[in-house]
Amino acid sequence: MNEVIRSSDNSIVKKIRKVHSRKKGDELVYIEGVRIVEDCLLSGGVCDRLICSEKKYDVASELADKYGISSLDISVLDDGLFDRISSTVNSQGVAMLVNVPKYSNSIIENKDNAVYCILDCVQDPGNVGTIIRLADAFDFDAVIITGGTADPFGEKALRASMGSSWHIPVVTFNDDVSLVKELNSRNITTLGMHLRGDNLDTAELRLPCAFIIGNEGKGMSDDVSSLCTSLVKIPMPGRAESLNAASAASVIGNELRKARDLTL
Repeated sequence: MNEVIRSSDNSIVKKIRKVHSRKKGDELVYIEGVRIVEDCLLSGGVCDRLICSEKKYDVASELADKYGISSLDISVLDDGLFDRISSTVNSQGVAMLVNVPKYSNSIIENKDNAVYCILDCVQDPGNVGTIIRLADAFDFDAVIITGGTADPFGEKALRASMGSSWHIPVVTFNDDVSLVKELNSRNITTLGMHLRGDNLDTAELRLPCAFIIGNEGKGMSDDVSSLCTSLVKIPMPGRAESLNAASAASVIGNELRKARDLTL
């Protein structure tokens, strides 16, 4: 077993704490849990450092052997110290610092049946992670994040995504207006969720398509909605005024999945 770290002043512990307070765009993220760590590695995630509690060293060592991680890149923490740096209530004793996957904007193509999900100023990281998870479940081509959206690789978003952040490309555009103009120029249908839109039940859903989920409270800006190819709304005969962003994304996402499946 590697030397056990017992001091909170250790440089590795300080590095972990720095990553815990990461800012959007930083290269490293902290993930925790045996299944989430292994799922990340299985999906090609690049390990910066594998971290484990003293009692979970054997588990971490098996992961390192399986995925070609050097024993020098395993940091073993005293059980109590691991619990203090853990981001979960009941830690599993295994975590990892991992590099954020990088994708070029060129991954967005006008190809038959492509479906992209755009999150425009979605501020709740739980919504962001859940939408990434549903995009993965529906086998969409990518999730596109605008500059005003919560960090998709923040710890809350990663937990909500349940590992899907490693399965589907997540691409960032800082300017939402330029993004919609770019998609339109490539003849990719831009479908905005908007209260002024046509009912989803009767709307024409043309692929390739990028559907846009706006801010939880304000929706899409007028600048963005005015550029969309079409606007749609979810019919709601009940008394609730709206759905939250993740719920709305799941409804429109499933309709686009069905439209895509009909053309395959």
